[in-house]
Amino acid sequence: MNLANKITLARIFLVPIIVFFLLIQLKFPHIRIESFSITYNQIIAVLIFIIAASTDSLDGYIARKRKLVTNLGKLLDPLADKLLVSAVLVSLVEMGKLHAWIAIVIISREFAVTGLRQIAALQGQALAADKWGKWKTAIQITAIIALLLNNFPFTFINIPFDEIASWLAALITVYSGINYFVKNKHVLDVSNA
Repeated sequence: MNLANKITLARIFLVPIIVFFLLIQLKFPHIRIESFSITYNQIIAVLIFIIAASTDSLDGYIARKRKLVTNLGKLLDPLADKLLVSAVLVSLVEMGKLHAWIAIVIISREFAVTGLRQIAALQGQALAADKWGKWKTAIQITAIIALLLNNFPFTFINIPFDEIASWLAALITVYSGINYFVKNKHVLDVSNA
């Protein structure tokens, strides 16, 4: 197994660790600054999440630069991304920090696009991510980090950045999904089946 695939697998293995720190009530104290409060487990979870999310670009860069692109990597990389984002979104819903409908919209789009990619793969086609998919990922990660940090530092200036970012992530996710299907509608042409 090459280095890029090992990094992708590491991202997958970090998912349950993040969920553990988010959902298991450890006896860690809270950090308090004026009206802001956060648990140490949330800080640990967000740091691991940031590391895991940053490996997405790293494994792809290494695979392309060293010419290590493999079928296993093509399968694992999007799977790792979806597992990471989906697990944290579900955890945030469980924690009462995210509306369930936002998590459902984002996760549903990921399943739908994965399905379209599978259909394309069966037809011998590979569907690349576009700029809207990259924007979607960046905004989702930003929203997740803001939610994990209890809206820090925007809490002090009374801006609900975490909520705004969550709504924006949902809207861009829907738009990018529709755009992806419209752009690749030829894959669903029944005459190709």
